[in-house]
Amino acid sequence: MEALEAIFRWLHVFAGITWIGHLYFFNWVNGPLQAKLDGPTKKVVVPELMPRALYWFRWGAAYTWFTGVLLLMLVYYAGQQALASGANWSAGAIIMIVVTFIAPFIYDALWKSSLANNLRAGVIVSFILLSIVVALFVYFAQFSYRGTLIHTGALLGTVMAFNVWFRIWPNQQKIIRAVKNGETPDAGIVKLAGLRSRHNTYMSVPLVWAMIGQHTTYFAGGNLGIPSNYYWVFWLLVIIVGWHIVFQCYKKAGKVQGF
Repeated sequence: MEALEAIFRWLHVFAGITWIGHLYFFNWVNGPLQAKLDGPTKKVVVPELMPRALYWFRWGAAYTWFTGVLLLMLVYYAGQQALASGANWSAGAIIMIVVTFIAPFIYDALWKSSLANNLRAGVIVSFILLSIVVALFVYFAQFSYRGTLIHTGALLGTVMAFNVWFRIWPNQQKIIRAVKNGETPDAGIVKLAGLRSRHNTYMSVPLVWAMIGQHTTYFAGGNLGIPSNYYWVFWLLVIIVGWHIVFQCYKKAGKVQGF
């Protein structure tokens, strides 16, 4: 079991670097660059660059998600790390595991509704829903500190992988074909692909914290005045801080210039 954990963790991190590295390239390097290219240049560059980059991007996402699920089952279910000390598997825990993996459909419905036209409202509603889920992880499912973090991370990672395969990649194929043919891509398709890519970028930084949860137990309660029963409130603050870090990276990306 320990050998399998080491192998799966190694592959998970490698695939994650491949995926998230390309995600940051698209959002903080390629996006600002594309805005400076004229039509004829895009017609040459985009059909050659994007399919190659998107290949590693989407398969990195797939393998990250798959190896992450294997680790979740191995470490947190078979290894009994998911539940708080003294807690037993219950209907609440099973329900919240199901919620973790059906979250992409709830998220997708939310951001396909009229709420998507109001970015601030959409973000606020999304954060409130995520906060409710995190609280349910703690009090309804009775997950441990690590169990709460990793299931939040699994939820975010599943939403992100869903975006890659069902919203970003299909629409990017249409965009690439349009550019290759010298046509203007449909504005709705461009907006959807770009929005979901930005969402993934914002979710990625809190996800990294969740992945290293076993090494962040200093914030599990008992330090800095954080009560052990309310560590999850600090976790929500970490998510907000993570989003702010991404926001600042976007601002910086727009200021970086070529020679």
